[in-house]
Amino acid sequence: MALEPFTSTVKTLTTQKSFAELGDFLNKQAPILAGNVGQLESLYESLDDNQHIMGCLAIIAARLKADNIENWDQMLHRTDTLFTEINDEQLRFSIGIIVEICKQLSSQLVKHNLAIRGIPVVQRAVAKIQTKPEQLVSPHADLAKLCLKAQCFGPILPILDIDITKVSKEDEHFDALRLLLYYYYGGCIYLAVKEYEKALYFFEVTVTCPTAAVSHVMLEAYKKYLLLTLIVHGDKPKDYVSLPKFTSPIVGKFMKPLCHMYTEIVTAYHHNNAEELRAVVNKYREVYESDSNLGLVNQVVKTQARSSIKRLTKPFVTLSLVDVASRVGLDNPQTAEKEIVEMIREGAIHATISQQDGMVSFDPNPESYSSPEMLRLVEGIASSAITMDKKVEKLTEEIMVSKQYLRRMVSGKEQDEDERLSSNSAVSSGGGRLPGYTM
Repeated sequence: MALEPFTSTVKTLTTQKSFAELGDFLNKQAPILAGNVGQLESLYESLDDNQHIMGCLAIIAARLKADNIENWDQMLHRTDTLFTEINDEQLRFSIGIIVEICKQLSSQLVKHNLAIRGIPVVQRAVAKIQTKPEQLVSPHADLAKLCLKAQCFGPILPILDIDITKVSKEDEHFDALRLLLYYYYGGCIYLAVKEYEKALYFFEVTVTCPTAAVSHVMLEAYKKYLLLTLIVHGDKPKDYVSLPKFTSPIVGKFMKPLCHMYTEIVTAYHHNNAEELRAVVNKYREVYESDSNLGLVNQVVKTQARSSIKRLTKPFVTLSLVDVASRVGLDNPQTAEKEIVEMIREGAIHATISQQDGMVSFDPNPESYSSPEMLRLVEGIASSAITMDKKVEKLTEEIMVSKQYLRRMVSGKEQDEDERLSSNSAVSSGGGRLPGYTM
């Protein structure tokens, strides 16, 4: 490929500010750029990265696809500079290229164990593409991936804590897989910082996304979802493991048979039999280890003992440590004492242990719900509920005036009217009698 035509076209269209035409040109040139990797460096240097930003971005994308980066300092600096300098008019026609750069950049940096270095660059891309904090964009998944790989959670946790209410269309090219990956990586990050309830929610979103086919991401999320449900809601009935009613039927049809090693854990857990649960764990230990879920499985085993101890607080006021160990399935009274002390420290139960006779006294919850701290907690929950209600109301209004909704409503009414007329016609032709009935 001759470099001069590409360079001259980029310069001319940039000077004319014909960014829409330039975007189309760069999309068509992408395969040609990818096929001439050896000339990309000289091609980049022939452009001014302060003016010809769109052309430079296209070259960066082609270089990243080729996976032959020798100078990562230069590559990251160039990419960050382009993301910083691009203006809104150019950005409008460059979103597809930026998304591709972030995708390739995150993959290459993870491959070369340089994940932490790409975090600020992808952060800048997210900030550029987003129109508001509640909007999900494709680079969100790449940012979460880099933070998870680098075990650097500071930049991503504030983003994960924001409720997503809108997904960027990105010129109708948004890939649903990016949404699944964002919530899956987010769930893994919350797992790493032991925010189990938030992790459970993120995995639930991953599994319950509307779908016509089951992806590998959804399958892996479902495995973690089953285990986390036991950790978070293990002291509640088995129904808490069930997925919401709006979940696609495909999920239950295809994923559950593929996850029987995990559903067996759920069944054994709710039988309240420690030996049965350990037997299942030992039976499929290699599977859990290969899935990188063995740590979660061990946490489930520990949670079962704690859930059993918690259930003992309802029928009993006092109980010996020997009885606790026997009823829960622990090895000895010392292990039972250790678990109870940890649960008291965490506030899971209220009890006292007598060192003289080894008796445990289960106390009622001392919380009177009249402290300033409790008042602030209730106010915070009420404020969050009010904010969420306003968001739902706003989303409902947006849906009701959207073209897709109105089109669906009109077509639905027309279909109902056709069915009504067809029914009336059938009644009339039957001499006033309903078809299928005799008098």
